Amino acid sequence: MNGPEHYTRAEQLLREVRDGHQEGTDVAAILASAQVHATLALAAATALNDNAADAGGLPLEDFRAWAEAAGVWKPKGQAA
Repeated sequence: MNGPEHYTRAEQLLREVRDGHQEGTDVAAILASAQVHATLALAAATALNDNAADAGGLPLEDFRAWAEAAGVWKPKGQAA
């Protein structure tokens, strides 16, 4: 999953709990899962915010590592 997908999943889980679509399930576990997805989305958004190291952003190597981990960039020669 990439950052936007984590964000979307967190919102979906929260809506389902709010609308009562999670009957018979552990609501606390679903909310914990939503929190994890939201945290991963925030980490991706923060890391991918700026790669201009001279302006306080990440060094390009670190930016690329985050972009790859977030699923938004693949090194040349690798399938997307």
